[in-house]
Amino acid sequence: MWLNIVWYVLFVVIIAGYLIMDGFDIGVGILHPFLAKNDQERRISLNSIGPVWDGNEVWLVLGGGALFAAFPMVYASLFSGFYAAMMLVLLVLILRTVAIEFRSKRPSARWRSLWDWVFFGSSLGIALLLGLAFGNIMEGVLLNAQGNIEGGLLDLLNPFALLLGVTTVFMLATHGAIYLSMKTDGELLVRVKRWIPRLMVVFFVLNTLVVIGTIVLHELIAERYLQQPVLVIFPAASLLCVIVAWLMVRKGRYFVAFLLSGAMIAGLLFSAAIGLYPNLLVSSLNQEYNLTIFNAASQPNTLTVMLIIAVIGMPFVLLYTAGVYYFFRGKVQLGSESY
Repeated sequence: MWLNIVWYVLFVVIIAGYLIMDGFDIGVGILHPFLAKNDQERRISLNSIGPVWDGNEVWLVLGGGALFAAFPMVYASLFSGFYAAMMLVLLVLILRTVAIEFRSKRPSARWRSLWDWVFFGSSLGIALLLGLAFGNIMEGVLLNAQGNIEGGLLDLLNPFALLLGVTTVFMLATHGAIYLSMKTDGELLVRVKRWIPRLMVVFFVLNTLVVIGTIVLHELIAERYLQQPVLVIFPAASLLCVIVAWLMVRKGRYFVAFLLSGAMIAGLLFSAAIGLYPNLLVSSLNQEYNLTIFNAASQPNTLTVMLIIAVIGMPFVLLYTAGVYYFFRGKVQLGSESY
């Protein structure tokens, strides 16, 4: 039993790592056409994520691997039932990669403008699709007794999931703006600092609506927090992090603001995970069909071996990530090899 809980926590940590690390890349992409006013500023925006964006996507691969190893039944249900959505995610991930790499290949203004908008559209698409996925996991899906998800792509577009999708867009845009405050200066930095409170206000309003919708529509999650009110500290602390992050930006303590923004994302994800526990995939057809960390897990021997591998491998991932960010710290300086 303890192995199942450990893997549940580890999986949530990995997904939080992806949302924090790749989340600011996505946020920078969402803001790219609006914050940067000329080619020089757009190059600075792109090069702020240039050394790290592809490495950040390792966390998504780790998340998929962890889900496959620890909870294969959930992996099978999600990747078959959400097949069309997964293909869309892959498409926008590929488009974002192509946009980043192709933009600097020609000096033409029209060429660069095209890939700027592809970069924006693909980043917006990733954020929206991630929010839709989380929304449907919280809402519940048409999961039958055989573990198959009925329905198609349009069934995933319910109001709550769409609300969470838009909320995710503004959450990652806020995270990306705070990251840009660390990497830019001059007029671009002034513009970034002007956008941050606006994005925070919109995110705060949308997140409040998500909380209200969760309490009203999702009995499982609401019941968990009503039974254990002390757990409210997680979502409350997350929203407090947003406010303190803005204060840190105003004081010029951009790195602290970025850490607080990351803590906010992790806190909100853990709040959802606590509410759903022990469910990984909720059935809207019958609660008995729910896939949990107990009935959908691998055998104990598999969980033990994979945990040993994770304990050995994760420090290398963390050291590599820390090293990359250390070597490329500071404000962006454009060079001949820059995007």
